[in-house]
Amino acid sequence: MKTRKIPMRKCVACQEMKAKKELTRIVRSPEGEVSVDSTGKKSGRGAYLCHELVCVEQAKKKKILETHLKSKIPADLYEQLEKGSHTS
Repeated sequence: MKTRKIPMRKCVACQEMKAKKELTRIVRSPEGEVSVDSTGKKSGRGAYLCHELVCVEQAKKKKILETHLKSKIPADLYEQLEKGSHTS
């Protein structure tokens, strides 16, 4: 039986390569709306972020998501990411 290749993505905050399922995708739709993509299949420009609270805080502080998505990020999106993250 063939082993399946695991898709890897890079966290925009810590720059670590991780399995796609271990990261959260934030997407800017063609209409300009920024949201969390839980399915990983929404169309638009995407950026991946670890589930670590440190990475979420770093992305917020340095405006990393705004840079990658070329769009303003709403504050409630960061709150949503912080609730879903792990402390370490």
